[in-house]
Order: sequence, then C-alpha cells, then structure tokens
Amino acid sequence: MLFQQIELLAPAKNIACGISAINHGADAVYIGGPQFSARAAAGNSLADIEKLVAHAHQFWAKVYVALNTILTDHEIDLAVKLCHQLYAIGVDGLIIQDVGLLETELPPIPLHSSTQMNNRTVEKVRFLEKVGFAQVVLARELSLTQIKEIREATSVPLEFFVHGALCVSYSGQCYISEVMAGRSANRGECAQFCRHKFTLKDGQGKILERDRYLLSLKDLNLSAHLGALIDAGISSFKIEGRLKDENYVKNVTAYYRQALDTIIDANTDLQRASSGRCSFGFTPDPQKSFNRGSTEYFLNKRRNTPGAIDSPKSTGQMLGQVVHAEKQYFSVATEQLISNGDGLCYFDGARGLVGIRVNRVENGKIYAKDPVGFPVGTMVYRNSDTVFNKLLTNSGQCRTIAAQLKLKETDDGLQLLIRDEDGIESTTDVKAEKAVAKQAGMIAAVAEKQLRKSGGSVFSIEQVSVDLDPELFFPAAVFNDLRRKGLDHHLATRIRQYVVERIEIIANDFPWPAKEVSYFDNIANKRAAAFYRRHGVHKIDSTTLRAADIENCALMTTRYCVRAQLKTCPKMTSHRDESAGPLTIMDNTGAYLLEFDCAKCEMTVRKHPSREGK
Repeated sequence: MLFQQIELLAPAKNIACGISAINHGADAVYIGGPQFSARAAAGNSLADIEKLVAHAHQFWAKVYVALNTILTDHEIDLAVKLCHQLYAIGVDGLIIQDVGLLETELPPIPLHSSTQMNNRTVEKVRFLEKVGFAQVVLARELSLTQIKEIREATSVPLEFFVHGALCVSYSGQCYISEVMAGRSANRGECAQFCRHKFTLKDGQGKILERDRYLLSLKDLNLSAHLGALIDAGISSFKIEGRLKDENYVKNVTAYYRQALDTIIDANTDLQRASSGRCSFGFTPDPQKSFNRGSTEYFLNKRRNTPGAIDSPKSTGQMLGQVVHAEKQYFSVATEQLISNGDGLCYFDGARGLVGIRVNRVENGKIYAKDPVGFPVGTMVYRNSDTVFNKLLTNSGQCRTIAAQLKLKETDDGLQLLIRDEDGIESTTDVKAEKAVAKQAGMIAAVAEKQLRKSGGSVFSIEQVSVDLDPELFFPAAVFNDLRRKGLDHHLATRIRQYVVERIEIIANDFPWPAKEVSYFDNIANKRAAAFYRRHGVHKIDSTTLRAADIENCALMTTRYCVRAQLKTCPKMTSHRDESAGPLTIMDNTGAYLLEFDCAKCEMTVRKHPSREGK
C-alpha cells in the first residue's frame, strides 16, 4: 500500500529552537545558515547545524537550510561553497531563491523552491518541477481551489504555510524596503514598512483614516483546514517563525503535531514523515504565544479582511470584558486563571494597544503594577501567561521512539535484542558472571523492571521479553549496564540506517513560461541571467532588473486590499465609497499611491509622484 507522507515543518532561529522543534514533534526543521538567509538576523554556524542534523536524524527527521536570498556575482561562489559544506554535514535540503545556483556545480542535495520565488501559478510550479526542484513552497495567498489546480498539473511535493506572520506583499515581490531604505527584503534585510502607521487620504486630500497600521496583517492560522489542505495536495505543513523564541516553537509545533496526528491516525493512507510519538506536559494553545489575532487569509474567500490595523503587536489570548474597574484594580469576566506576573493588554479609546503587568490577584480583583483606568466593557487580552510560559520552559524531551526488548542468556553472559517502531534491529552482548539465585523465579521480574527504565534516552519501552533460567541471578547493575549500552548501540544503528536523499540537478532547456523578465524575477547575477537564457528568455534588459532603477515601480503587489479591509470594496458591500480620486497612504517616509485591480483582486503600492500632503 502506498502511503502519503505528511511533513510538519517547524522554524529554528538557532540550534536550541531546532532541537526543541524536533523534540516537540516536527518532522523537519528549517534554519538559516551562516550567510544568505532571508532572515539575516537568524544566522547559524555550520557546527551548530551539524549538531542539529545529528539530533534530527535520530528520529529520521530532516533539516533544511534556508539560503533564500538573491545573490550578487561576488557572493554566488561563496554560496556554492556553503552548499557543499552543508551537504558534507548531512543537511537534507536547501531552500533557495536565486536560480543562478542552478548554473553552478552544486552537490546532489535536494533543492526546495522558496516562497520568495512567488510560486502561485500552475505554469510556475510546473517549470520549477521540470528544472529539478524537489519541493515547492507555495505562495501564502493561494486558495484551496488554486492549490488543487497546481496539484492536478504537477507531481512535485507541495509545501504551504499554515501558521505565523504574513507578508502583506506577494513574497519576493516587495521592494519598498529596498527602494525607500536601501534594505532589500530579498536579501534578508526587510525594514518592515508593512508594520508602519499610516494615514489614508483620498484624491482631494480628505483624511479617511489617521495613524492606523493599514498594511499590517493578522497572523495566519489554518489549523482548522489541515484535512482540506491534505485533500488539496499539500504534503508539507510549514510554521513561520525563524525569529521567534524557543517557547513559541515548542507550543505551536506541539499544537500542529497533535492536530496532524489526529488526521493521520484516522486515515490509513497517510503516514508521518518521521518517527516517534509525543507526550506533552502542557496543553498546546497558539493563542498563548505571540499572535496578532488570526486569519485564514484567502484560503476559502477571495475577498477578506485579514488586517491587524490597530496594532502590529501581539494581543495574545482573549480573556473577556472588564466588569468592574477602580483606579487600583479591576475585574474581568473570564474562565481563565490570571496569575501574578501575567502581561495583559487592551485597546484604549484611541485604538492604541496598552499593556498591563499583573502585580497580584485577590478574590477576582486584578491589581496592576501601575494604576489603571478604563471603562467597563473593555475587552482584555493576555499576551504573556506566566504559568503557561513556565510549563513551556520546563518542557524538554517530549518525543520518544517505541521499542521492544528481548533478553536472553549467552554462554558467557547476556544478549539484548532491540527492535524499534521502524523495524530496525540491533543486538548487544555483555559478559556477566552467572550465579545461582537464593530465591528462584525472581530473575525475570528484576530484569524487566531494570530494562524498562529508558529515561534519558529517546526510546520508550513498549514490551520486554525475558528468556532466562529462573534459577539464575544477576545483579540489577548488570541489567542497567546492558540497557544503557544496548540503547546507545541501537541509536547509533538507527542513525547509520537513515537514508539522506540525494538528487542531482541535470540542466535542461524546459521553457520559462514568459518571453521576458523584469525586476519581479529578482535577477542579481550573471548566472541567473544565463539560467533564463537557457530556458528560452532572449531579451534581458539589465536596466529593468532592479526595482530601484524603475521609475514608478511597484513597491508592493498584494492580494490584501485596503478598501476591502475598510469595507468600502464595491464587491463586498453595498456601501458606497465616498472617497474622491486615487487613495494615498502616508507615513514618516513619504506618500504612497494605492492602485486597485478589482478583476484580479490585487492592490499595488507605488511611490507617490508628489510628496505633497505628507
């Protein structure tokens, strides 16, 4: 029977986050290398990545390294050298954006097409499959219908973000940071203009919205749609968060591990992509980790309001409304237990997010560190849960591999046979002096008791079989020593039998699905230009390859729409849009013109030709 493997892919800011992700159920982790990562602030040494690889491979889990920036001519040879170094330490795949790498001598390591490559059409994904990519990370903006269309036309494994922060622009198509601040998002240096506060004006200068985060989005949460995504063709479920802390990784990974396991256990044609099962000492809840509120984005609805336009900060878990308030304390109608040290927050009358630190809680009265004053009916959120965070901090090795042990006598001692859930077997022998038991018939119980003590290892002992002469006696220390040596030997055997997939890219001339290229294709080196020429693009004008060189370039192209967010989209409401002329948003960096393509449900942000009205 053929099984569809389902991969839970978690982020790793560093080795600690990566190990925690594996320990809390990830089938794979993705981590930045020493250079060339789209999260420049999350680089890691080769030594740390090698340690993470060794830890992951115990569970037959994978490690992918993100080298997903565009490269200069000077950098590309350095990037190729790094690819070979990562291959040598056993990395399972590379997530890349720059196709110039396909014009070099790469090692036979699987390549994943980063979402930075703007993978949102059948034609694009088919092309990526034909040129040798082993996995494609789809654009976050796709609907279930679009995912199904891509799946039906291709066979390459499809990866999709299911949780975490959202880029307001199509990934790889955001140039506002590069043009306005000299920091390219495609080189890992995004200045996060989308989290700025903007004022919205119409063509007559009328202020429609003042000082709101009009381009800031809520965080993605597709946990309710995992089954539908599997049916649509997704096999790798990706959590965003290579800048998030270890507790975030533990909590969110555990949450999706449980959700996916429920689906996999109910479907005989599905299979986990790695080994082991998890048992958590906490109840996973993504609302208790950093979040700006949740959205399903455009998975089921073509038009949506996914903006978090009041604040780009974490609101966390909704608790309830204030039912009584004094200067020194207040009370909230909630079923949640609030503890000393918790961080609470609420939106004030000016729609600003205000934080509160709980000093103590007595008889339902919450005493804040500083005086408070807000009206009854105010909704209160908790963005730092002291008790929950302590549970996460203390959560360590949650994941174990099931094993069965068989103990038998040998001529000069004992032999332990171990068979694990993947069918891997190993035997370990120890020499031991045999003695006659003072009380016959006790040896089997003693041996089983000691052999079940697998704490500190990655194994959980499901069954112990003892075949010893009941008249024999061995000290408990002998069984303990055999268990430790046996489990260590078996773990080494598992790792040796782990198969690292190797795929060699064979150059071809499968046609690129367009006749021309532009700055949207992010060509920054000669090898990338050569790649497109080999695939049928004959016209490459170097003056059109940098957004900063293009007058009136698209700074952002997005499915998100300000008019839809503010419910003035004529296709979403019967409300008449009273604004006059084109819309402009302004912040302290300048004025930006908004253009709307209603047929495509797309919005484009361009630099305003005039800075008037700033």
